[in-house]
Amino acid sequence: MSKENLTATEFQLSVASAPHVHSGRTLPMVTTARIIGLLPAAIMAIYNFGVPALRVMALAVCTAVVVEWICLRLIKHGDPRRNLHTIGLGLMFAFLLPAATPWWLVIIGATITIALGKYVFGGMGNSPLCPPLIAWAILLVSWPLLMSPAAMQLTQDFVDPLARLKYFGVAAAEQIPWQDLLFGRQIGGLGATQVLGLILGAVYMLGRVAISWEIPLGYIVGIVCASLALPDTAGPLFHLLAGSTVFGGFFLATEFGGAPTRPVSRLCFGFCAGVLLIIIRV
Repeated sequence: MSKENLTATEFQLSVASAPHVHSGRTLPMVTTARIIGLLPAAIMAIYNFGVPALRVMALAVCTAVVVEWICLRLIKHGDPRRNLHTIGLGLMFAFLLPAATPWWLVIIGATITIALGKYVFGGMGNSPLCPPLIAWAILLVSWPLLMSPAAMQLTQDFVDPLARLKYFGVAAAEQIPWQDLLFGRQIGGLGATQVLGLILGAVYMLGRVAISWEIPLGYIVGIVCASLALPDTAGPLFHLLAGSTVFGGFFLATEFGGAPTRPVSRLCFGFCAGVLLIIIRV
């Protein structure tokens, strides 16, 4: 067989696994887009809560990066310099904390986020639960007073919309101007309540296809339906703007590993999450 025929035969017999055309959606692109999506809310948090918010976010991110480096050294696998996912997890965990959270509590929570929430289950994409929520739940049970935004933000003149709904009723809660809720002038997690910044970040992530649209859509529909169906609760607009609603639907519920992969399953997942949110609040 001639050299030309051999080359042609080799080319004809070469195979490649599908997909043959790459979508252009890569893991570094997705993780970078998610971090960029958090930045508007982070800026708003610094504006509304000042330097304490910046301190909590910086400490959480730095701790998360250090803990991941230690975990990778222990398992002798992976390069932390190429993994932006941990930076996003540290920032999301910080968003759930009050701006006046003690430094040692931030370090403990960020450590739990990475070590227990991420690497105990095998790393990125393997955890069945959202790592920042695992840390938040453990800290809330262990130190409820320090994790209470109302107790840790006594110097702020903002109101807690969910506390007002709980103790003073629907009429008092709906008297809160929706502009205050939209611009983050409410007591809660330092970044999770910056609704306008979170919406801007969510639009950016959807545009970059860093998150799927099915989960947020189902989430919003579930909130609207449940708030209209259940008695003695505020309207849909209040529940969408109050607390960590937007942060939960666009950032926490779409985290790797814990979210479904099929479109219909994503819609159902988001819808159930939205309904449960209203049931818990009621």
